[in-house]
Amino acid sequence: MEYIATFHTHFGAFSFLRRLQDMGDEGATMIPAPRKLSVSCGSAVRFTFEFDEDAMVDDDTEGVYRVENDDYIEIFSNH
Repeated sequence: MEYIATFHTHFGAFSFLRRLQDMGDEGATMIPAPRKLSVSCGSAVRFTFEFDEDAMVDDDTEGVYRVENDDYIEIFSNH
């Protein structure tokens, strides 16, 4: 499964990326946030570990989306 997380700040995106890497998701990477999802800071993180709200999210996380074909399904929102 593939996910994309969006953030309120660039620091939030970087912190999330580091957290995922510390958890062992070496495929996690920062990407430009798809315009369909966010206009906040412009940074997003693409990852493949199963989303775990308790272990991954902090106040700077804006939203998390499951990628299905060319669509994004919102599974977490902190708007």
